[in-house]
Amino acid sequence: MKTDLPNFNILIVEDEAIVGMDLAARLEHEGYGVLEVVDNGLDALALFRENNVDLVLLDIQIKGKWDGIDTAIQINQVKPVPIIYLTAQSDTETLERAKETHPSAYLTKPINSSNLRIAIDLAIHNFAKKRAEVRNIKVLPNVNVTKESASSREAILQIDNHIFIKQSYQFTKVRLSDILFLESDNNYVHIITTNKKFTLRLTLNGVLERINYDKLVRTHRSFAINIEQIDSFNDHEVLLGKYTIPLGRNYKDDFLKFFDFL
Repeated sequence: MKTDLPNFNILIVEDEAIVGMDLAARLEHEGYGVLEVVDNGLDALALFRENNVDLVLLDIQIKGKWDGIDTAIQINQVKPVPIIYLTAQSDTETLERAKETHPSAYLTKPINSSNLRIAIDLAIHNFAKKRAEVRNIKVLPNVNVTKESASSREAILQIDNHIFIKQSYQFTKVRLSDILFLESDNNYVHIITTNKKFTLRLTLNGVLERINYDKLVRTHRSFAINIEQIDSFNDHEVLLGKYTIPLGRNYKDDFLKFFDFL
């Protein structure tokens, strides 16, 4: 059994083995991690409890005593998660039951790769927006710095203590505490984490508006750092591992507010 897969992890609940394997292959081709393909609700719930799952693809008609809707109810009692229903059915009674579980998206069989990618995109955005509204946090659309930035379809979404950074039509999960610093580079922002670098066509202010994380503090007009990642600092610089970040005079007072002077 695979656990703690990197980036974005998907659990597939599908009683048709061929369909499940095909979905898994498509998702892995897109760069997503597939935790497992199971055909019943009990196994799905057990895997969900034991692993880090970011999204569930859930067929409504599955094996066992629970159908997909019952399974969604059980999963959401453990932890809310984006759920995409897979269905060949469209009868009113089934749809009404499904609506009561507040799914993030639906996919009607047969499923193609384009619709699958769009549904995942929609599911993550809808789920993040819903969670943000509960916490009274805004999920902002992209800032169109230029026409080129609009076509790049980049986005940042936040769910609890993670953000999802979208590049090349794929969301990558980043733990907020793993962010080292943000660096502005003209119309771009580099997000440097403990093991990866992301580049978005956004302003530094635009990125900071999208991330609800009080540990990020500006130290310079071009830099914001994660205060918990600091190794040392002086009057002019902050050191985070191998990185040296400037500490500007205009930002020093706000920076020092994070410390208790004894």
